[in-house]
Amino acid sequence: MTSLDEHARPEPDPGADELGTLTGFLEFQRATFAWRTRGLDADGLSRSVAASTMTLGGMLKHLAMVEEYWFGHFLLGREMGAPFDAADWDQDPDWDWHSAADDAPGQLHELWASAVARARVDLATALERGDVGQRAQRAWDDGRAPSLRWILCHMVEEYARHNGHADLIRESIDGETGE
Repeated sequence: MTSLDEHARPEPDPGADELGTLTGFLEFQRATFAWRTRGLDADGLSRSVAASTMTLGGMLKHLAMVEEYWFGHFLLGREMGAPFDAADWDQDPDWDWHSAADDAPGQLHELWASAVARARVDLATALERGDVGQRAQRAWDDGRAPSLRWILCHMVEEYARHNGHADLIRESIDGETGE
């Protein structure tokens, strides 16, 4: 059984194998992000700090897109699902960040939570076919396809980077600090 800390984050098992370590840290980072965005209204989710236009609402939508992109689209080869499939990415390459201002807090949290749930299923599906060394179904333009190991490490990095942003934004909203 995984123990949870005071913010409902699962502590990664220090004795886990490679897959358990990678997914343990990814789940910890996801839970950290959930903690940093929990309980905020539309005003809180649309707030930015300093010269940045980054908001927690935009981050929720962006990370939902990233989950969908790496686990469903890239790893398993699916087309992007709604709402990302209808976005005009050529017109606005940062559509995920910008369009979040039009979404209610509940919609943003649900979009992100659903994307995370699908990503967990996608990961399990991929692991039925092979280990963390397996290559993604899609490749970059140069023909290289990342391994599942690379995707998991990238996702830990993606969340860790944005969790730092989330800490700064959340503290500016209500004074709540992270770690």
